[in-house]
Amino acid sequence: MIVIFGASALVQWRLRSKFAKYSEVGLQNGMSGKEIAEHMLADYGITDVRVISTEGQLTDHYNPADKTVNLSEGVYASRSVAAAAVAAHECGHAVQHATAYGMLKFRSAMVPALSVASRYMQWIILIGIFALQTTPIPLAIGVALFALTTLFSFITLPVEFDASRRALAWIDKNGVVNTQEHEMAKDALKWAALTYVVAALGSLATLLYYASMLLGGRRE
Repeated sequence: MIVIFGASALVQWRLRSKFAKYSEVGLQNGMSGKEIAEHMLADYGITDVRVISTEGQLTDHYNPADKTVNLSEGVYASRSVAAAAVAAHECGHAVQHATAYGMLKFRSAMVPALSVASRYMQWIILIGIFALQTTPIPLAIGVALFALTTLFSFITLPVEFDASRRALAWIDKNGVVNTQEHEMAKDALKWAALTYVVAALGSLATLLYYASMLLGGRRE
């Protein structure tokens, strides 16, 4: 758990460092994050998705519910390599949605159940830990709910990797970046993807910890 926590902190620091670095590198073609996003959506024939600005840093995301590509303030108007990478990545999710990408559909289908699980899971686990000597049932339910969130974390990985693959392929094909800028964009997206990898491993480590408590309690 300590190793995972340390790795997570390191990856987050590197991501912010890379984003800050590549935000200072102007894109040769001079396009803003908003323009790149709109161009990519239009290129795929996606006309029902809006590109909007959202507050915060690294808060970029695609919302399938209202079909919006939400770009943070540092990406929306920026004309940097970092902005190009992030804008294209989020549009990669919009393309996944438009083409009914299987893993995205699977992840979206899990969201309602995950919302319920997240709301009650920690309380059920806490009750289960205190009641373990009496009955293992509450902790078993909590572990099952936590397993659902862990599964969601791992399903997220191919979705994020695929969105980055689509983004890099598109910005190359359309001349949005040159060779040097491509390597920078690829590096930025790599560190962004690693945050999801560490989160998934952290969730798995926590799940195994609770599962070991459950099994140990049952043996006693």
